[in-house]
Amino acid sequence: MQTPEEFLEANGFVSSGLDRAALIGTFLKEMDAGLAGKPSSLAMIPAYLSPYGEVEKDTPVTVLDAGGTNLRGATIAINSDGTFPIEHKEREEMPGFSVEVDNETFYGAFAKHCARLAPFAKSKAVGFCFSYPAEAAPDGDNKLICWTKEIKAPGIVGQWVGAELAKRLSVKPSKMVLLNDTVATLLAGKATEKDVRYSSYIGFILGTGTNVAYLEKNSNIAKLPGLGEGYMIVNAESGGFDKIEQSAFDKAMDAKLSKPGFHVFEKMISGAYLGEVGLEIYKAAAKAGFFSPKAAAAVAALDSLENMDFDNFCAQAQGSRPNPLDAVFADEADRAMARRLGIPVFERSAILTAIHLAAFILKTGGGTDPAAPVCVNVDGSTYYKTRAIDFKGTVKRELDAILGPRNVSYAITGVDDAPMVGAAVAALLKG
Repeated sequence: MQTPEEFLEANGFVSSGLDRAALIGTFLKEMDAGLAGKPSSLAMIPAYLSPYGEVEKDTPVTVLDAGGTNLRGATIAINSDGTFPIEHKEREEMPGFSVEVDNETFYGAFAKHCARLAPFAKSKAVGFCFSYPAEAAPDGDNKLICWTKEIKAPGIVGQWVGAELAKRLSVKPSKMVLLNDTVATLLAGKATEKDVRYSSYIGFILGTGTNVAYLEKNSNIAKLPGLGEGYMIVNAESGGFDKIEQSAFDKAMDAKLSKPGFHVFEKMISGAYLGEVGLEIYKAAAKAGFFSPKAAAAVAALDSLENMDFDNFCAQAQGSRPNPLDAVFADEADRAMARRLGIPVFERSAILTAIHLAAFILKTGGGTDPAAPVCVNVDGSTYYKTRAIDFKGTVKRELDAILGPRNVSYAITGVDDAPMVGAAVAALLKG
């Protein structure tokens, strides 16, 4: 009989044996195609923002964050002492999440926060993290392309959100900058730049989903001719990368989703999908005879598996609720086998994360001077809270192995509430 490792490999599930150099090269080719406006699995969306420039210090600014099912408002100052306190923060349900809303109700929710925060903000600018599919404009506004995350506000689709909100504010903002959460995460890295000089910047999110934003030379963005000298943040929408071979388990999981073949890479590394990939491995392994008849029957009865339960089980850790896998794999031999089959899912995620990041670090062209590394600001629960393996340590070891021989330096940073902090940086950047 095959070993668990042989079983995984026979079904196309590869982790340690991934060809790092080949995947990095393919990522780079897809980036160049997307920047040129040619067919690519990477959207490479120009954000019309750059981290270069002076940030107005010690000046609280109004920040809005619409990043999912919640709407948050606060003031944030980027202080000279390297701190960035978040004050007067309040949260409410995102308008349109529970019930459909009209335009006035939608914008009214945001205008209410702006009015509430105006007495505490020394700057008249507004930074607005708006994490839905949108087209960016050079003036900092975003036009909503479509809603995700079950938001029901159909009248907003196709509108320039910043301009529409500004019309409804009694105190007109000096500027309003809209940006998505990955671009904001990149800019939040600039807020940490106190005792170190960064040569370039990357924002990376690995939570329920994944994405990268990075800094690109204007001259390389061929689909926007005439930009002139300088640099611009590009939202890669990197979860869409599809030039990678899926295992039989990935394909089985993907086929059950509403958009099979969409955001293939995201489904291989991010938290919304790891548990479901693990379940497909368990179901196939049960049929192949890796578990006792009792465990195999219990696996066959499972309809879904959340990543939190999968992670806690593989980590032999207690969660905040009963874990369904504890009952499925009640026998210790079954438990040990299930962990041996499951842990590679997290190992592959970490290795692909490092390959992913290495490609974008190299694309920036930065990090050639160890005194000026590429800042990689990371946000997201899968990166920080995975328990089954030392996820952060694995990513670092892989990055060092890839980038060390190339003499490319990087620095991984983390900022609490990175999307909100980044929105403040965007609002407070001069020039």
